[in-house]
Amino acid sequence: MKRGLVFAIAVGVGVLCGATYFAAVPSGVSSEAIQSAVIRTPELMDRAWQLPVAASFGKDVTWQSNGSRCGPASIANAFRSIGEEETTEAEVLEGTGKCWTGFCFMGLTLDELAEVARAKTGREVSVLRDLTAEEFHDHMKRANDPGRRYIVNFTREKIFGAGVGHHSPIAAYLEAEDMVFVLDVNEDYKPWLIERERLFSAMDTFDGEKKRGLLLIE
Repeated sequence: MKRGLVFAIAVGVGVLCGATYFAAVPSGVSSEAIQSAVIRTPELMDRAWQLPVAASFGKDVTWQSNGSRCGPASIANAFRSIGEEETTEAEVLEGTGKCWTGFCFMGLTLDELAEVARAKTGREVSVLRDLTAEEFHDHMKRANDPGRRYIVNFTREKIFGAGVGHHSPIAAYLEAEDMVFVLDVNEDYKPWLIERERLFSAMDTFDGEKKRGLLLIE
């Protein structure tokens, strides 16, 4: 299982952000479940938005255009925040051979997303997987570094009780509260804060034969 919401395509196959189902059904995560599973305390959200990486997004997230394209949307948002030219899903995907139908059939794995990013930037792009909790903590301590952008690949089921895998940028780390600020590119979820250990648990899961993880652009 990989990323996001289920949606129907021509043959009736439901495709989500990185996995396929043979039924066009919602992900099963209600708005109430979303609200209760994460943290959106105004004071904490304001503090997170003021940190340097989060501020570079300008409190603006471009939502994924369909349920399969959370990965390209995450790259586009991260690129915009760091000053790269390709700042739309279409620009990020152009010439890569990925998602050429308009849908990322079966979604993009973390490795495939890294390939897309490398094709569009001269910056170093690294896939970080099989991280320990301590290593993940070390990376979160560097998430406020203006020269770094992290994208996390995680499963929604571990956080919201339903749903599958997803990609979204990490915009800040509130060290005193030990919370991570995730700029969810799905408009139904919108940005949220979560305890670092809970996000690690959702990331420390398998997507096929490989663990999920982080994409680092620097």
